[in-house]
Amino acid sequence: MILRRLAVAICRPRRFFSSNRSHDLTSAIADLNKEMESIFGEPPSDGFSDSGSNDPMTQQSPMTSEKMENAPGLTHVGRTGEAQMVDVSPKESSKRTAIASCKVVLGKKVFDLVLANQLAKGDVLSVAKIAGIGGAKHTSSLIPLCHNIILSHVRVDLKMNPKDFSVDIEGEAVSTGKTGVEMEAMTAVTVAGLTVYDMCKAASKDIRITDVRLDHKTGGKSRDWCREK
Repeated sequence: MILRRLAVAICRPRRFFSSNRSHDLTSAIADLNKEMESIFGEPPSDGFSDSGSNDPMTQQSPMTSEKMENAPGLTHVGRTGEAQMVDVSPKESSKRTAIASCKVVLGKKVFDLVLANQLAKGDVLSVAKIAGIGGAKHTSSLIPLCHNIILSHVRVDLKMNPKDFSVDIEGEAVSTGKTGVEMEAMTAVTVAGLTVYDMCKAASKDIRITDVRLDHKTGGKSRDWCREK
């Protein structure tokens, strides 16, 4: 019985569309939806029921090429979706700065060992500082589509935080050129954080590197940006 009713429901649209008499398309599909609901206990999916809508407010027009050009997008993705390195040659050189930060949560036991400089590998903060500076200088070797730029200054600061038994790391990168230094600053704090982990892993494996983020940048077409406190 159900199969017979389904066959009737499927065949009815042919009568709607082939009849010489004028039928309202929306009304015809609404009738079909009711017939389908009587068979399956629920109306068809929205994609089917909305296909006959003539309301211009509900129809989405495709993006024109002009809109696509003006819409924000990923600069490292080409028109056909392939990865690409951004051509910065048309840009003007300007001073670029970026500040990034992260946190390494040690736990009380490891925190006390670092504070007392009693770890077997030596001075954790000094080694991590040098590693962070070196990481910033090698960013283009680690991140495939980053430009190889000349850094005029790199700063990495590590501070012990007794409130949550962590090390707070801040890094700054500075350059004068045609592309930003956000990735250099973020690489600096990330490599410094990984170095802290490496120096302390013998004492504990439960160390977490968290909140790697950009905090501030200046220069370039997008101008200055600062994370809200």
